[in-house]
Amino acid sequence: MDVTNSLESQINRSDYKILIVDDVVSNVLLLKILLTNEKFQVCTANCGNMCVEQAKAEKPDLILLDVMMPDISGFDTAVILKKDPELKDIPIIFLTALNSPQDLVKGFQVGASDFLSKPFNKEELVVRVMHQIALVAAKRLIEKQNRELLATISNRDKMYSVIAHDLRSPMASIRMVLNLAAATISPEVVGPEIYELIDKANKESEDVHDLLDNLLKWTKSQTGRLNVVLQDLDLNDIIPGVVDIFEMIAATKKITLTYNGASTVVRADNDMLKTIVRNFLSNAIKFSPENSSIDINVTTPNADFARISVTDHGVGIASDRLATIFHKGETTYGTDGEEGSGLGLQLCQDFAKKIGGDVDVESQEGQGSTFSVTVPLKKD
Repeated sequence: MDVTNSLESQINRSDYKILIVDDVVSNVLLLKILLTNEKFQVCTANCGNMCVEQAKAEKPDLILLDVMMPDISGFDTAVILKKDPELKDIPIIFLTALNSPQDLVKGFQVGASDFLSKPFNKEELVVRVMHQIALVAAKRLIEKQNRELLATISNRDKMYSVIAHDLRSPMASIRMVLNLAAATISPEVVGPEIYELIDKANKESEDVHDLLDNLLKWTKSQTGRLNVVLQDLDLNDIIPGVVDIFEMIAATKKITLTYNGASTVVRADNDMLKTIVRNFLSNAIKFSPENSSIDINVTTPNADFARISVTDHGVGIASDRLATIFHKGETTYGTDGEEGSGLGLQLCQDFAKKIGGDVDVESQEGQGSTFSVTVPLKKD
């Protein structure tokens, strides 16, 4: 069923006001009677200048506008209406005995939504009026739904920001304590069961902290509150530090991290670049088996970009997931049951675009994956 036809059956006509403009009193009276009988609100004007005044005062939903009038023509009146920001969106049906192609073209050029030929037929009048009113109703419905959607998105982003911000600090403290506990105790001291619980809690605290960090940054990015600060950065000053942070986490699965890179100066946002590499490393560790290795490589494939790649030898990714892996945000599970939200990869793509680069992935199921980010090189 046509959308406008469906809406017409739901429209309460008494909610809509129509302005009739004609210098012939009998025409105005006839139209007023016909439209009042159809339950519409009606207001009238007898010339172009009065039409503009009434439109400002009454805020009609539709204007029936005669073309031939003594002061200013309907076409000139329409031009005035369409130049006024408060009136420009009111649809206009021209009432006219003129029906040449030139007149029709001129009418549409000055903003006509439709034409109604004189003498008009009642049934045709109602059909054309209802069609325009249905379009007005549809537009209002869309605007209302957009306002509600924007409000929902705004409230959601506020909630995400509050959750991430308020939980991040205490979670960082818990993470620090568990890191220290996991590093200093042994199964012989506390027993194997307690040690296993502490080790599991330590891993989960890392995951929760990373999720909260990603959530906070993603919310700020989506709401435009995250500034991009581009500066010249030597990757040899950035990447090794990020790798060092993950050495302890990788050690819990007996995974070896190897950095291969030379001094390479790029133009990027320091925090965004570190976030991308952190997420790549975190995922690589999650999806790698024990006693495996992860390589972090920096190359310059061309004169414009550097490429940072994180290669694991883990479970790999099914081919049907590769095209959407940076968009979907689906939950996945690592080799030790570590849960991933997928938010980190979405954030990586967002940040890569913001610093003028891009992300990509190559993978073979059962053999491993390589996640890469390209970063603009410093220009001389």
